[in-house]
Amino acid sequence: MFNIAISVLAEKILAKGRITREEALGLTRVSGADLFDMIACAGKIREKEKGDRVFSCAIINAKSGRCSEDCAYCAQSSFHPTGIEIYPMRGVDEILETAVRMAGQGATHFSMVTSGFSPRGRDLDIICRAAEAIRKATPLKVCASLGTLTLPMAGRLRGAGITNYHHNLETAESYFDRICTTHDYREDVETVKIAKESGFSVCSGGILGLGETWEQRVELAFTLGKLDVDTVPINFLNPVPGTPMASRPLVTPLDALKSIALFRFINPTGNITICGGREKTLREFQSWIFAAGANALMGGDYLTTKGRSIKTDMEMINDLGLRVVA
Repeated sequence: MFNIAISVLAEKILAKGRITREEALGLTRVSGADLFDMIACAGKIREKEKGDRVFSCAIINAKSGRCSEDCAYCAQSSFHPTGIEIYPMRGVDEILETAVRMAGQGATHFSMVTSGFSPRGRDLDIICRAAEAIRKATPLKVCASLGTLTLPMAGRLRGAGITNYHHNLETAESYFDRICTTHDYREDVETVKIAKESGFSVCSGGILGLGETWEQRVELAFTLGKLDVDTVPINFLNPVPGTPMASRPLVTPLDALKSIALFRFINPTGNITICGGREKTLREFQSWIFAAGANALMGGDYLTTKGRSIKTDMEMINDLGLRVVA
């Protein structure tokens, strides 16, 4: 028999209501066969808000390594001996070439990502020139993930044609000092606010599996809702040797799907994109992300780890009867 309590919450959301923090905490205790009821309801909420439309993101690691921040999960932090490839800002032509290739494979959004706390000088110039070139050469929505922003920086990026800005909060504020000590959570929140104020479509989420509790996942989801972010990217920890998180276990596939559904219940109208770590975490359950409430995914390679091909993702999306729409 279908779980009536979950169904009642879903009906509340479908009628344009919002669940409370206490109701969300109740969902974190769902298990067994009831979990599949929760997933089904999250899928209904996604279908009501998004129909059969999904989108696909791709990125380029435009500047790698030597980051001044000590984020415990990150292969690019200068604090961690991970042995990744380190290089300065890539050139405009190389960024453009990657964007054109990703557009040809089916991506609708393309993001330039750089390591470091904040963009400066020549790096910012290159990002702006690359954005202008991508807009002329492709139909891609141009995105950037460059670290913390000031209003003047945001204005330059908007003027270059970048429409989406990504800046993750990574985890709940109550857990953040266990993940990063080199800057304050409030600085990340301020960047999200600056991006919103500057007219960007704002993408902000986090990484699950860092050791946070279910209650802290709820805390993060409600924080993102309060900030009115447009897209919530959900990543799953892919432990990197050399980082303090190297020995952490992967999130289980069912807990990953439960998390996606939880975020959809809490943020019913926004976009939910499934990003890094999904291949290792979800394994044969990757197609279930849409049933669980997601309406977008990141394809291709990530910053320092391999992903699966966008072509394979496009086949999966088509098999599910969904449409890729920017």
